[in-house]
Amino acid sequence: MRGENKRSVLVGIFVFLGIAILVTGVLTLGGQQKKFVKSIHLKTVFDDIGGLQTGNNIWFSGVKIGTVRKINFYGESQVEIEMNVEKSVADFIRKNSKATISSDGLIGNKIIVIYGGSTDSPAVEDGDRLESVMPLDTDQMMETLQVNNENLVGITENLKVLTSKIAEGEGIVGAVMTDSTLAQNFKDILVNLDRASSNSLRIINELNSFTAKLNKEGNLFNDLVTDTTMVTDLKASMESLRATAANSQEMTQKLSEITDKLNSTDNSMGMLLNDPEFAKSLKSTLENTDSATYNLNKGMEALEYTWPFNKGFKRKAKAEEKAAGGN
Repeated sequence: MRGENKRSVLVGIFVFLGIAILVTGVLTLGGQQKKFVKSIHLKTVFDDIGGLQTGNNIWFSGVKIGTVRKINFYGESQVEIEMNVEKSVADFIRKNSKATISSDGLIGNKIIVIYGGSTDSPAVEDGDRLESVMPLDTDQMMETLQVNNENLVGITENLKVLTSKIAEGEGIVGAVMTDSTLAQNFKDILVNLDRASSNSLRIINELNSFTAKLNKEGNLFNDLVTDTTMVTDLKASMESLRATAANSQEMTQKLSEITDKLNSTDNSMGMLLNDPEFAKSLKSTLENTDSATYNLNKGMEALEYTWPFNKGFKRKAKAEEKAAGGN
């Protein structure tokens, strides 16, 4: 009798423990699935859900707020997702919020992430449909990565060929890196450029010093630039020089006309200067005139001793002597 009671007690204990474990599991799973929390139903539509299943979690701002309630086909080839979302967080989700599909970790289960929404938009209500945003396709990402890997391999091969040519001294870069003479010439060029730069700097400093001296007051250049009176005088002097040059040009032209006339034989001066026959005739005439004058002078001297004029010359001589003695 005691054995049967003991067996019954043990069975009861095991049954109680089983029921307790079952209730605890149900409560735990229910808590995880938000089964015992007041919720609202939201919907969204995707072209491709990428393996999303009923019961997968829904996240908002990094917090799990519900689960996928149901998955239905919608339209021609789209999929409608019904979501259970905690009513306590509904006030923070706006009607213009968006829903997208993501992963719980790198290779974890699919989840729905709700994000965005502006404060000027009202909060969601039971039965609202959220705008969906298609996630990045993993296959397309892998294809892109494959293309990038192929491009990277090509670039690596090209760099390998390029570095080989440089190491062998091919091309300008290779020659510079391997030819010591060319490298020395390049260094000399850099030294010359540095020297030229220093000379240019020195010349610029000297020009600055020179211009500073020119800008000092009392300097002729400074007076020419700043003194308006001197500028007026210079303008007047230039006008005078211009008038003098014009007069000189006119005088030169007239002198040229005079010399042209003197070089011509159609006037007396030109004939005197340029006609040899006339000059010869004139010379002969002058010689005759000189001879006649000489003869006339001799005749006048002889006339003093002739009888009719002898007395007259003697009276003239006495008068001149008397006048000389009176003085």
